[in-house]
This record gives sequence, C-alpha cells and structure tokens, in this order.
Amino acid sequence: MRRRVRPALWYDRSMTLALWIAAVALIVTGVAGTVLPVLPGPILVFAGIVLAAAIDDFTRIPVWLLVVLGVLTVLAWVVDYVAAAAGAKRAGASRYAIIGAAIGTIAGILSGLWGLLFMPLLGAALGEFIAQRDALRAGKVGLATWLGLLLGTVIKLAIVLAMVGALVVALLR
Repeated sequence: MRRRVRPALWYDRSMTLALWIAAVALIVTGVAGTVLPVLPGPILVFAGIVLAAAIDDFTRIPVWLLVVLGVLTVLAWVVDYVAAAAGAKRAGASRYAIIGAAIGTIAGILSGLWGLLFMPLLGAALGEFIAQRDALRAGKVGLATWLGLLLGTVIKLAIVLAMVGALVVALLR
C-alpha cells in the first residue's frame, strides 16, 4: 500500500493565503459590482463567501448560513430586475422607454460615473418621446424609470452589505 505524502507546511499556508486573497477579491469585486451593472455583484459576493467557508472547512461559516446568503443573493438578483421595470410600469412606460433605459444603462457604463447615473434616465425619456411624442410624459417616464433603477440599486447594496456583515460576524465569533 502506498503511503500518502503530505505537502510541506509552507505550501499549505501559502495555498490557504492565496485562497483567502481570492475570496476577499471576489467579495470586494462583488460589492463594486452591486453599484456597477457590468458585474454580477451579489453573485460574486456569494461566491467569495462560499470560497471562504470552504477554506475554513465550514467551521465558522456553517452551511445553513450559506443557504440563507444564497436566498439573499437570489433576492438581490430579483430586486435588480424588478425595481426598474416597476418604476417604468408605474409611470406607464412604453416598450421603447424600456429599451431606451437598457441602451442608456449600457451607454452609461461606457461613459463613467455621471453617465452611469443619468444615461438610463435619458434613454428612457428618449425612448418614451419617440413612442409618444410628448415631452412632459417622456420626462415623467424617464424619471420614474431612473428612480426605480436607483431604488433597486440601494436595496441590492443593502442586501450585499448584510451578506458581508454576516460573513464578518461569522468569522469573528
């Protein structure tokens, strides 16, 4: 029977350190991705927490906590999609306004922070103006869609910060 050779202690420690760095990088990137629509923020945070739990052999981060955080991740993902649509629907937005908000969001990602903040508003308003040819209505729809996006982002950020807080509490106990 072959005897299993155990790797050197320095190898174990450096591998553990590299995995912790990867977990923290996923979490930090995920928090940033919660505000930036390019990155799937809550999913990255959850992946980092799962990696941290696995590194620790689920000692300080139990499986039941991962299940709760998984549910929060799904909730954050749902909020992300529902909030903007709810704001647009409440204002009676047309299909063009929804498409305009989506195009505005993509253009905003490419144009920096101010573009990210205001291009969805402009896109929704422009789309509604094309559909209805009513500037006042277009402004209302654009504002409602933008407020929905903003509210969704705030709720999603609160969920993600609660997830990170749960991780910190679990690691410190």
